[in-house]
Amino acid sequence: MKDLRIEKLAEVLLGHSLKIKEGDNLIIRATHNSKPLIDAVYRKAILLGANAFVHMLYADHSKFFMENASEEQLKKVYELYEGAYDKCDAFLAIDSPENVKNLSNVPPQKNMEYNKNMSPLLKKVMEKRWVITNYPSNAFAQEAEMSLEEYEDFLFDAALVDYKQMDEDMNKVLEVFDKANEVRIVGKDTDLTFSIEGRKGIKCSGQNNVPDGEVYYAPITNSANGHIYYEFPAMRYGVQVDAVRLEFKDGKIVSAKADKQEEFLNKMLDTDEGARYLGEFGIGLNYGIKKFIKNILFDEKIGGTIHLAAGNAYEGSGGDNRSLVHWDMIKELRDCGEIYADGKLVMKNGVYIFE
Repeated sequence: MKDLRIEKLAEVLLGHSLKIKEGDNLIIRATHNSKPLIDAVYRKAILLGANAFVHMLYADHSKFFMENASEEQLKKVYELYEGAYDKCDAFLAIDSPENVKNLSNVPPQKNMEYNKNMSPLLKKVMEKRWVITNYPSNAFAQEAEMSLEEYEDFLFDAALVDYKQMDEDMNKVLEVFDKANEVRIVGKDTDLTFSIEGRKGIKCSGQNNVPDGEVYYAPITNSANGHIYYEFPAMRYGVQVDAVRLEFKDGKIVSAKADKQEEFLNKMLDTDEGARYLGEFGIGLNYGIKKFIKNILFDEKIGGTIHLAAGNAYEGSGGDNRSLVHWDMIKELRDCGEIYADGKLVMKNGVYIFE
């Protein structure tokens, strides 16, 4: 029996997120596990009068290429896609892996080189209308410690929400933080301050991520001081880094420790100069997402948490930190956490206090 939630998700992606119209060129980049959603999106796009091209990814191909490609091949990897991506008006990425650990044993430097050489493609995509989503897979379900059926319910409940209402509710958060100069995060083994003076928050309500639900700022690059402990694992290239503890001085991460994969953590932070500075302060506002599932598309949106990204600041955020790295790490504040804006308590134990 057809799952009508797939059809509804396709409508959200094409209508709310991408605003597809007649004559648009749409690229659907996806893994083969997501075929039911690919089919639904493709059919609806054609009926809307758009042109749709499916760019299918195979995880074993990506892994083999990263492990075996020469330096010259890595440099030219972007050229194959350049023409098609130049001509697209809208871009949809659907992830549905068979194995979330597929790249965990690829040398980090190879992964970074691949991403570096693909960065012009990413830049092109971000100049278009674009959105990223997931489709249920056994790998996602297993990582989330759920059955496939439970994960399907979890995903669709998180993704099929009233994004218009979400967007309106976010204005209350902007009213508080847009006026603030200094933010202070207090929690378990955490007391960290940084400045967002003059920065304006960016609302994320289904335009580029589905599911969605966050407001983010770019901290002043040299402003972070103090320390933070992350209860949730930091995930990168399929590697899990447990109990990350970071110490900041004048914006820079001067100490990075972890109970597991500490060497990997520091290797990532030593990628370039910008990797040890903050590029993002994100406020999770989707209270329908309650469980950490080791999937950043969901985890960074958990209502009552915040996340800080080591590395690159997004274009348009006002941030000037540049890095090949953008690594979101999520801080639990629902049990014993507080956020202060210019010394005033604005969130306690995951609940925002608005006058």
